[in-house]
Amino acid sequence: MKILVVEDEENIRKILVKILKLEDFEVLEASDGAMAMDIFYSEKIDLIILDWMLPKINGIEVLKMVRQESNIPVLMLTAKTQDDDEIEGLEIGANDYLKKPFSIKIVITRVKKLLNLIGNNKKYGDLELDLNLHKVLVEGIDSNISPKEFELLNYLVLNKGIALNREKILIDVWDFAYDGDSRTVDTHIKTLRKKIGKGYIKTVRGVGYKFEVEKNSGKI
Repeated sequence: MKILVVEDEENIRKILVKILKLEDFEVLEASDGAMAMDIFYSEKIDLIILDWMLPKINGIEVLKMVRQESNIPVLMLTAKTQDDDEIEGLEIGANDYLKKPFSIKIVITRVKKLLNLIGNNKKYGDLELDLNLHKVLVEGIDSNISPKEFELLNYLVLNKGIALNREKILIDVWDFAYDGDSRTVDTHIKTLRKKIGKGYIKTVRGVGYKFEVEKNSGKI
């Protein structure tokens, strides 16, 4: 996926670009609003990381112009601290909002969450994820999973086929705010398997878990 980073502070922009590339994203960069719009009109962009205070065209005006053309996810970055500023950005069409200074890891997590919103329902065998309603259907029947269970399952699906250790799952899904341990992951995985069937989430011995689909993924 292709991400456009729009940030006039070069050190912040370069760090974001480097980290995103390490996460296997294709990254374009702009140091002002005018350059950002030139790239937006000439490239197929999947997500924009957009600073509020920019030369030439500020971030809010860039956001307004983007929203006239596209509904792609936009993550706003800003040094502004007033709640009214955050509300303004969200009302105009930002999907998420981070105040400076911020953790790079949190930026990556927010980016991955926003990219999860792209596309229609995801279907794997008898399992279907409704990304708009945050529901999971098994053979067409609502599995009644909780919001956190949905987030966990969607995270595993996004990393389909990749073995993920418990610590990474805990950090990425619980958004750095949870004070528990990796047993929380095991508990949620156990509950998910009861609700969606045991054939989708595999235990990788010595590592953690991964999502994959078997031909005969049945309900427990």
